[in-house]
Amino acid sequence: MSSGNQQPAPAPAPPKKEFALVPKIVNGGIAGIIGVSCVFPLDLVKTRLQNQQVGPNGERMYKSMFDCFKKTYKAEGYFGMYRGSGVNILLITPEKAIKLAANDFFRYYLTSKTGQLSMARQMAAGGLAGLCQIIITTPMELLKIQMQDAGRVAAQAKLAGKTVPKTSATQLALGLLKEKGVMGLYKGIGATMLRDVSFSIVYFPLFATLNDLGPRKSDGSGEAVFWCSFLSGCAAGSMAALVVNPFDVIKTRLQALKKAEGEVAFNGISDAIL
Repeated sequence: MSSGNQQPAPAPAPPKKEFALVPKIVNGGIAGIIGVSCVFPLDLVKTRLQNQQVGPNGERMYKSMFDCFKKTYKAEGYFGMYRGSGVNILLITPEKAIKLAANDFFRYYLTSKTGQLSMARQMAAGGLAGLCQIIITTPMELLKIQMQDAGRVAAQAKLAGKTVPKTSATQLALGLLKEKGVMGLYKGIGATMLRDVSFSIVYFPLFATLNDLGPRKSDGSGEAVFWCSFLSGCAAGSMAALVVNPFDVIKTRLQALKKAEGEVAFNGISDAIL
């Protein structure tokens, strides 16, 4: 006869969910294209503000974000705000797909048998995902930055009585490949890694933590409701972008191949910082 004080056996740990790669790649690609379409003008303004340098008398081409929007629209029109978006849309699908799928992949394999994933392991998964994506991010950012900053460089040259010939992302890529080989497309890879790994270390764990705090869907899936995931993504993305913005400025300036007259070129991360 069993004792009345015998404790019931603990419930078995829930099994880990299967890792489905294809849906994550598709979702990442769709999310990337929508994101580029919505925020590309902001990204163009960011690039131009980050690349402009203060003149000897403290002069600047753009005084603020709004001033950059106004001058760009006036000089280049509505579609000028989307200069360089073609290469971004083309490469954003594999870039986001790699990033999101890699994060989920590493989270899956770093999760313990009991279903626990410590904060340190979440950060490791995010960092590894950021490391994986730079194989696509570096050439994409390099070409995009040249196209985005071309209007600013051309305007500065016009003030000096010079002209800058127009070019395309394809011409830029072929020129770099011909002159420097494949590694020509990977200029600034160290700064890109510094930015993207740091961003992912902050973003993914913060998003997962905030998302877990919200209400769940009523369909039994255990997923957070849409508005909770949306707000969690906004908050995590804003915080991560704020943290890595200095690295982003360094990366942008290192990857700018053409400078306006009188602007300083940088030889590396330490040189750009100093």
